[in-house]
Amino acid sequence: MSVDLLTLYLLAIGTLLASAGLTVWEGRTYPKRGQELRILAAGYVTLALGCVAVMFRRDLPGISGAVVSNLLFLGGYLLILNGVAAFSGRQYRAFSIGLLVVMALIWVGGGPRWQDVVWAYVSAFPIAIASALTAREMLRCEGMEALHSRRIIVAVTGIHAALYLFRAIILPWLVLAYGPLVQPIAGKITLYEGVLYSVILPMTLLKLIREESHGHLLRESLTDYLTRLGNRRWFFEEGARVVGGRASQGPIAVLAFDLDQFKGINDLYGHKTGDQVLKSFAEIAQSVLGHKTVLARIGGEEFAALLVGHDALRAESLGDTVGKYFAETIATGAAGIGLRATVSVGLARYENKMPELIDILAAADQALYRAKSLGGNRLEVA
Repeated sequence: MSVDLLTLYLLAIGTLLASAGLTVWEGRTYPKRGQELRILAAGYVTLALGCVAVMFRRDLPGISGAVVSNLLFLGGYLLILNGVAAFSGRQYRAFSIGLLVVMALIWVGGGPRWQDVVWAYVSAFPIAIASALTAREMLRCEGMEALHSRRIIVAVTGIHAALYLFRAIILPWLVLAYGPLVQPIAGKITLYEGVLYSVILPMTLLKLIREESHGHLLRESLTDYLTRLGNRRWFFEEGARVVGGRASQGPIAVLAFDLDQFKGINDLYGHKTGDQVLKSFAEIAQSVLGHKTVLARIGGEEFAALLVGHDALRAESLGDTVGKYFAETIATGAAGIGLRATVSVGLARYENKMPELIDILAAADQALYRAKSLGGNRLEVA
């Protein structure tokens, strides 16, 4: 079934304007990304205006219709580029203005004599550049690497860039080789792809924002608000993933930490100081054990760390180091506190028969209770 060009343009205009409305509304739902979504919505509206202009470009005098249409299209793609780049705090403002100026000068210089050439081939090149940079910026978006929508956006913008690069570089040679009939075929293919682009890209960008927001809420539900370590639920979920993902069997160890006489610190110095002590311990433990270690706050003043492989073999040394470093740092005031605080540590390590993670933690807890009963400020092995 063949669809006439007017219908395709009207379809593109309708989808772009609808996408702009949905994007602005989404910005109210997710205000954290409101600015980026407003830029994207402006891009969709500008592309829709470009479609309106191209429908009437032959009714305007001289080359003015082609110039306005092309610059509107290019402006829309550049706004989309800036919207995607804004996800990572980057912008292409000067680049966008410069590219629009260059394209306007090309129209002024070559448009009156070679209007069809500039419209069909030359004008496609900056659109290809803007789309390729959009794909690149989506690839560079920090914190979105695991989102499925990101890959779709990269594919859509990458294909769009490749199509316009084909129009700018390959199509002129095909027209010379096979005649001018190739040109309208290529134009219709571009328009069909443009309609798909106007539907898929905005909807996928909205899905990306929702995935990001959902991921943020999920991370917050698994994160301790005070220390920014994982919480008890995260410890068991991430621990199960780490243990189950090991390439081969090997030693596993769990270190259980409990701050000594913590209630006394709160009573004597206040809860604000107690919170500082907890945050200082979390920072010290993470610096000693490494950021890749599964380290979590699993209770009020209780923490746990899961170690595998080589780290599990030296778990006793690591646990001792955490305890000593914490006591020295708090006592000397290096953490901005300056009081006596110590930690008791329990260690459970397995090398062959592996129980469930909850059982390993229970064994470490038993060793921890023994360390507490012996006066604290020490490490005991299960």
